[in-house]
Amino acid sequence: MSTNGAQLSVRLALLALVAVLVQIAAVSQVSVFGATPDLAPLIVVAAGMLAGPVAGALMGFSMGLFIDFALLQTLGVSSLVLVVVGHFAGRLRETVRDPDATLLPLAAGAAGSAVALVVFSIMQFLLGVESPVSLELIRQILSTVLINTLLALPVYALVRRILAPSLGDRGRDKRGRRGRRPSPISPLIQP
Repeated sequence: MSTNGAQLSVRLALLALVAVLVQIAAVSQVSVFGATPDLAPLIVVAAGMLAGPVAGALMGFSMGLFIDFALLQTLGVSSLVLVVVGHFAGRLRETVRDPDATLLPLAAGAAGSAVALVVFSIMQFLLGVESPVSLELIRQILSTVLINTLLALPVYALVRRILAPSLGDRGRDKRGRRGRRPSPISPLIQP
């Protein structure tokens, strides 16, 4: 493993641990529109988009495991859901034409939050966990997705700042500055 790979692993592990602690201790106490923000899918999506599908899946697994341990839930349910979200966020970065587009983290955060909440609710129902299945659940999911959509850009920027030193040349333009690369006028121009 290279130095950047080891540094990235340490940064991802510390980010996962601190994010779960902040989520449980502070963010879960805030209620907006009758729902609480859920930072886990946003951070997993940001890590996947910045570091790739493998790092996104590993981040999802570790955050899910931390969440399940901290909340004394069925072990592995959150991990399974967040592994899928993190992997597909990393694949999204590989498949889109402009991975540094400004609104991509916003859309990915909203989609990742929606998938995580819906799949988690379905898995809890299938496992027989006592939870109300009603229009209230749908309203709460929609409220949380709306709140997470508003938080997606700041969370992405924070995760990018934390992971930037260990990402190497990802996120740097041709002149060595961090940020967006200028897009060529013609697709025939090679970078």
